[in-house]
Amino acid sequence: MSPTSAVFSRSRQTYPTAVRGEGVYLYDEGGRRYLDGCSGALVANVGHGRAEVGEAMARQARELPFVHGSQFTSPVLEEYASRLLTFLNLPGFRLWAVSGGSEANESAIKLARQYHVERGEPGRYRVVTRVPSYHGASLGALAASGMGARRELYAPLINEAAWPKMPRPDPRLSGEDDAERLRAVLEACGPSSVAAFLAEPVVGASDAALAPNAGYHARIAKICREYGVLFIADEVMSGMGRCGAPLAVRLHDDVTPDLVVLGKGLAAGYAPLAGLAASGHVYDTVMNGSGAFKHGFTYAGHPVSAAAGLTVLDIVEREGLVERARVRGERLLAGLRELKSRHPVVLEARGHGLLLGLVLGDPMTGEAFETPGVAGRVAAAAMRRGLMTYPGSGAVDGTRGDHLLLGPPLTVTDAEVDELLNLLDGALGDMSG
Repeated sequence: MSPTSAVFSRSRQTYPTAVRGEGVYLYDEGGRRYLDGCSGALVANVGHGRAEVGEAMARQARELPFVHGSQFTSPVLEEYASRLLTFLNLPGFRLWAVSGGSEANESAIKLARQYHVERGEPGRYRVVTRVPSYHGASLGALAASGMGARRELYAPLINEAAWPKMPRPDPRLSGEDDAERLRAVLEACGPSSVAAFLAEPVVGASDAALAPNAGYHARIAKICREYGVLFIADEVMSGMGRCGAPLAVRLHDDVTPDLVVLGKGLAAGYAPLAGLAASGHVYDTVMNGSGAFKHGFTYAGHPVSAAAGLTVLDIVEREGLVERARVRGERLLAGLRELKSRHPVVLEARGHGLLLGLVLGDPMTGEAFETPGVAGRVAAAAMRRGLMTYPGSGAVDGTRGDHLLLGPPLTVTDAEVDELLNLLDGALGDMSG
């Protein structure tokens, strides 16, 4: 990026200019190749440079580029909603299509609120979430998030009473006992004031690839039903096959949340696309009440984005990418655990499918470093070697805690998994050298 650039970039650092993508690789203007070990931000599920996606978008743009959702639906949106909900095994659900995960989580929060008002319970406004967690950058989604560093600057704009927090999943507990902690939170804040419980089935950016034990989500759903609270699964990062199942909330438990939030892998980076899948009873309650969801975005249900999503779904199904994510994920996780045995700074390797993470810390204490930053340094070392990763911090207390998230495209081959591991091995070695 030129120092004279007119772009408002995310930081003062100098970014290379990407000019091409092919499969699991990105290329910069100097011709250097990078293995995209994190799919950008766990987005590029079907890999880069799939011409058929671009061609489908071009056809749709020529035929019908835009309609406003308050005036029209479109054939491509209708087909996509039906196909997607079938793929996710969500019969009777309705799809609210938007442009990004933050918009989708905002929509879920607002829909949960309106649902209870329509039912004659206007006192339900709180949304219970976990610490750490990340649900998006817009103000409502950020308020729901339990991610201290990203939240701190905007804290004066947040009504903290509306966002009670529950501890992160604890792998030392049974799933049922772990989930029972939600009951204590509901009782403490008054269950009749709570609209929803919102959680990532496999935590992404805020605590790399942390997941609860079997039985957790089934018990969560039971507690939510008992207290009249909606269960919202944030599958923006973990859904669409990335964890080796269409929905990560069903990895261990036969459970169907009331609302499912989707994003990232829906259009796999080819177009801005995310969505909210709402159960029939939520949809019917709102439509049989005031008759309209009191919310909307200009680009909701955008036909060109829907065309991208439909073609991406074709690729996912045709190439068996859900199963490939499971199989390649097992290979990658085994390799990460082998790296852990040789690099003491790696305290834990974990995850499901191709949503995997390394917990980094002090090998002398087995705890997080008092001063975070090692994840960023590992990521920088990896990039110098031609590997893209997703570093994070703050999982322990909002400040302390370093982790590295890994999630290459679901199209990754065995050879590319091995290449990723070799590059990461070198980067970790650079840190100790």
